[in-house]
Amino acid sequence: MNKYIALLLILSALMPLGIDVAKVHAATSKPDLIVASNKPYDLRTQALENVLKRYNSPLTYHAAAYIKTADKYGMDWKLLPSIAGLESTFGKRQMPGSYNSYGWGGGRIYFESVEHGIDTVLFGLKNRYVARGATTVETIAPIYSESPTWAPRVRLFMKQFEAEYDKLSKQHLALSI
Repeated sequence: MNKYIALLLILSALMPLGIDVAKVHAATSKPDLIVASNKPYDLRTQALENVLKRYNSPLTYHAAAYIKTADKYGMDWKLLPSIAGLESTFGKRQMPGSYNSYGWGGGRIYFESVEHGIDTVLFGLKNRYVARGATTVETIAPIYSESPTWAPRVRLFMKQFEAEYDKLSKQHLALSI
């Protein structure tokens, strides 16, 4: 197969993933850069979007904000969306206009926007939980919620995001080979 036809096939497969075609084109002399490129839209975002879409979540369109903010605070990218899954059925059941999908402050705190809620809660988790030694879902759970089933249910959602990420990673790897 002609290498240009192969490149076009790869590019057409990558475009729906939001990869910057100009960066890929610039890297055609080094095909390994397609996978290693520092693209603004990564597979974690796609994994979040895919799972959130399955739940018809209004948070689907904020997947990139979850990733960006989790990275900003050095937090697990799956944690906050998983908490939203448990606390508000991924944003479908919360106080109207509160943008509080996390039950933060008993669910009575109102945020200015979804992004403001994401930033505030991740900041709080980092500085009020993790900084004080609550570094796992299991050690966060008794502080965050009185429910003894909170941690296993949050872990269940985290596993769904991780499984979707693993699936996308395998597909992406297959495309790059």
